[in-house]
Amino acid sequence: MTAQRTARTPGTLIGTRVLARFALRRERFPLVAWIVGGTLVYWSQAVALDAAYPNQADLDALARSMSGNAAMIAMAGPPRVLDTVAGQVAFQSSAFGMVVAGLMSMFLIGRHTRSNEESGRDELIRSAVVGRYAPPTAAALVMVGANIVLGAAITLSLIGYGLPVAGSVALGVGATCAGWVFGAIALLAAQISATTRACYAITGAVLAVSYLLRAVGDVGNGVLSWLSPLGWGQAMRPYDGEIWWPAALSVAATVAIGFAAARVLDRRDFGAGLVPPRPGPARAAGSLHGTFGLAWRLQRGLLFGWAIGMFFGGLAFGTIGDDVDDLLGDIDLNEVLGQNMGSMVDAFYAMAVAILAIIASAYTISATLRLRAEETAGHAEPLLSTELGRLRWAAGHSVIVLAGSAMVVALSGAGMGVTYGLITSDLSQVVTLTGAALTYLPAVWVLGGVTLFLFGFAPLINSVAWLAMAFCVVVLMFGATLKFPGWLMSVSPFDNIPLVPAQAFDAVPVLLTLAVALLLHGAGTFGFRRRDLQTN
Repeated sequence: MTAQRTARTPGTLIGTRVLARFALRRERFPLVAWIVGGTLVYWSQAVALDAAYPNQADLDALARSMSGNAAMIAMAGPPRVLDTVAGQVAFQSSAFGMVVAGLMSMFLIGRHTRSNEESGRDELIRSAVVGRYAPPTAAALVMVGANIVLGAAITLSLIGYGLPVAGSVALGVGATCAGWVFGAIALLAAQISATTRACYAITGAVLAVSYLLRAVGDVGNGVLSWLSPLGWGQAMRPYDGEIWWPAALSVAATVAIGFAAARVLDRRDFGAGLVPPRPGPARAAGSLHGTFGLAWRLQRGLLFGWAIGMFFGGLAFGTIGDDVDDLLGDIDLNEVLGQNMGSMVDAFYAMAVAILAIIASAYTISATLRLRAEETAGHAEPLLSTELGRLRWAAGHSVIVLAGSAMVVALSGAGMGVTYGLITSDLSQVVTLTGAALTYLPAVWVLGGVTLFLFGFAPLINSVAWLAMAFCVVVLMFGATLKFPGWLMSVSPFDNIPLVPAQAFDAVPVLLTLAVALLLHGAGTFGFRRRDLQTN
């Protein structure tokens, strides 16, 4: 039976309710994490701004420093009522909050549509009485509901904090609408592409282009911002005479894209995408004949994406230049970090380098998790049934992850040094901040080692490595403020690294952290050699 005939058959939504309940149960923990995290993006800004800028004079100084900063506008959005806490919350949080909503929708749709088809799980589901439209419709319903809950949580948290009701509702509606639009785009991408990775790549590219259009439009005359779903959310003008009709643009786009996804679903075969994958060459290239060549082919896309992203992230931090005092207000970084570092500019860039290094460790963890993904997908089994040993297979990926981590970390520091050096007419900062970033490389490798250790000894809980990264973030941002005991702080590898450039480089803790990283990598590889391989 062809796809079109099936689409015209009555009952194509049979099973939607059951599949939606199944999706909710499967996603209950990730959705809670996404919604809590997305809400904190907004609420934490209100708390931090109130603490850092306790009076109107401080807010006025902050508004003056940001309203004419093109880099900040490109990064955050159009500057409106920046001399109020509410205006600053909207300025600093709305773009990133909408990106969080978009990513939540993308991963939710991808897991319950294309990923299920790719793994064969959807075929098993469809062997029961399930309509053709039921799986994507169930995923779409859960996505719509999750974004409503996210928007409501954002709104209630800001109203509860004391910010104006109308503006808080506008921020919540903006996040919800952005999540809907990018969820619909992911649904369409899942019909066009034949792989989950391509689905994420298409949606991520649309999200990146939307952010770029909004950034260019906000810095310019604003026309390009109207081409971006992120720009529609900010066009509602939270806390500045709210207007509501831009939300209708998001709803209309969601319905139109969702309708297009249904039409494409009618015209493709199950398991295939509208655009078939390109057939590979008859003979593999010479670079794919070895273990490292295949690992490089699998890992290079993730590496290049992270390298470019972290470089631009570093560029954004560097645009602050020496205007650190206006930006920080009453925040004392010596108190935040629990150490006396003298110059507030050096302290700021030392902390910025540490933050970027922790973010870069997300690349290290996700790239190391590729080993587990290859195993569960059944790709590792045929490779390891040849003369290729487990050690060489794992080493191929590990070497690329270690070298890739160094590249990502170095580029983040170099990006920061480039813009900081240009603003202060001191390009030696490129070398200084690149070196400062590389100081954290052993700590980044430790998190990769934790991931590999779990892969070797407890592969079923491999994703727990993300909790280790979350712990490091909490220690860096709140450890000194919350007066964590010293032994607990020292568990984070980042806490043991000297805060260069605010502090002098000390090789001893860096080398000790490097030893821990190598030990974890060695132990993880040993564990993988001795455990059973998961086979399909």
